[in-house]
Amino acid sequence: MNIYKKWFWPLVMPSLILFAMVILYPFIMGVVNSFLAWRGTYYFDPDTGTRASSIVNSFVGFDNYKEAFKDTRFISALIYTVKYTLIAVVMVNVAALALALMVTKIARASGIFRTVFFLPNMLGGLALGFIWQFIFQIIFTDILFSPEALHIPFLRYMTQDSTKALFALALLNTWQYAGYMMIIYVAGLNNISKDYYEAASIDGAPYWYTFRKITVPMLMPSFTIVFFMTLANSFKLLDQNVALTDGEFGTRMLAMQILRTIKDTSPPNYGKAQAQAVIFLILIAVITLTQVSITKKKELEM
Repeated sequence: MNIYKKWFWPLVMPSLILFAMVILYPFIMGVVNSFLAWRGTYYFDPDTGTRASSIVNSFVGFDNYKEAFKDTRFISALIYTVKYTLIAVVMVNVAALALALMVTKIARASGIFRTVFFLPNMLGGLALGFIWQFIFQIIFTDILFSPEALHIPFLRYMTQDSTKALFALALLNTWQYAGYMMIIYVAGLNNISKDYYEAASIDGAPYWYTFRKITVPMLMPSFTIVFFMTLANSFKLLDQNVALTDGEFGTRMLAMQILRTIKDTSPPNYGKAQAQAVIFLILIAVITLTQVSITKKKELEM
């Protein structure tokens, strides 16, 4: 044990230093800058209307937060993100659970199916966005669902309408993350004892009854993890939003709104953008921690 204590800090210290430099320090400075008139390359003094002589002179209190909530684009992006999250979380979880149930029933080559379903998660968000932009614009609009073929108006020009784009982004997100979440559900399904299903089968219980009374309750630990990840990923969606719609037609989400705030303001108001980022962080933390608390209670009941 002495040798472990001897080498613990020398081995851990590089990681702690990297964490402090890359994550902790920028986070603290970001919160601080949200209370300042920060212009990116300099601090602004609102009293004199010139460059501030010190950081203290650029202090504006909660003005950046007030401006953020008065910004109609920020509020619209928040509402749009919430709508998207509600759709995406349902679609990803339903698809992932369905895939997990399917691959656990396959006796042969289940590993191949798992690999194939997981592969989309390896692609970057920008690449996925451009791939699905081609699918929605060319394959869906001009080929599959055109008036000359299987005409379905809702599935045409899906990236050029705010409502349609919600489902387009959710479909893209489902294709990307369903395979990854499937792996978590597969692990949970494999941990459920087969004795429960055998007992239910002997009693003559139908499939949907055993699914509702055995599978779902026993999968609550997996639900906790998957719901947490899908909620966080949905709120943080950026690359796909940029590549698929670029925020046009009222499809700007929160992450993109924060990114574009510095372009929407002249001179670039980095303080306001940082205030939006802090609000964004608090929102995600509250929602995800509430979700984890609720699903954890369901686990304890079991």
